[in-house]
Amino acid sequence: MLPQYERLVDIGTTEFSSDQAGILRRSTFRVRFGKLAVVTVMLPVTGFLFCVVWSLLYNFEQANATHCLVYNFLPSLSAAIGNYQPQRFVWQFSVLLHAPFRYAIAFLYKNHHLTLLSRKHRKEWAYTACILNIIELSSLVGLSLWTSSNNYEIHKLCFSAFVICSIVYMYLVVIINRLTRSEDLMTVAERKSRRFKRRLLVINVASILFAVYFFVRHNNHCEPGIYSLFALSEYVFVYSNIGFHMTAYWDFINANVYFHWRTGIHFSSV
Repeated sequence: MLPQYERLVDIGTTEFSSDQAGILRRSTFRVRFGKLAVVTVMLPVTGFLFCVVWSLLYNFEQANATHCLVYNFLPSLSAAIGNYQPQRFVWQFSVLLHAPFRYAIAFLYKNHHLTLLSRKHRKEWAYTACILNIIELSSLVGLSLWTSSNNYEIHKLCFSAFVICSIVYMYLVVIINRLTRSEDLMTVAERKSRRFKRRLLVINVASILFAVYFFVRHNNHCEPGIYSLFALSEYVFVYSNIGFHMTAYWDFINANVYFHWRTGIHFSSV
């Protein structure tokens, strides 16, 4: 079953053929985009929370140990999701299960951004944003499968690509929305999505800057608790990234997702 991505239009309009409408009516089942988005985003949210809590309860000493041999109270992102079981399995399961829908949304956003960008704007931005989104998600899958304990070099490469591509992608999406959307012409949901995108981008960038600061400070001075502040900054980075992608809930609030056993996945505003 291969995914297909349709423009968000109503059945019966001139932009949506009768054959396409028939496909949707004969679909195996239909799901509201918002419900599927919530289920999808809850997988990494609950998966990561489980990894942190389980590590604190059952692997506290090992997960918080560093070369400095000072007290810390929170495990790093890599230690929480990749160094121990069952945390590693839960995190990998959560990421791999939510990834297919995230890939589909990346292409949905590409088509959405193409419709927003007029001739006076660079439509290449839509393709660039899509590529960055795909690399970000693929890097997340990579750093989850190749953990810091079993293949540090691949894990480091994937983590670096994830951080860079996610920040650039979020910034580019905010720019696209600013250039193509007027506040007066936006719906309540679109204004809410735009507002949260801006705030989460600022939080995301600030969290990674704090993470770098605390990481360098920990390595240089070996102060108790500083590595835990680095870990906390990583947590904020992860959840602000998830929150940014969750704004798709408002961008496609009227959309439905149709699953058909022969023709694949369709998105429509009906």
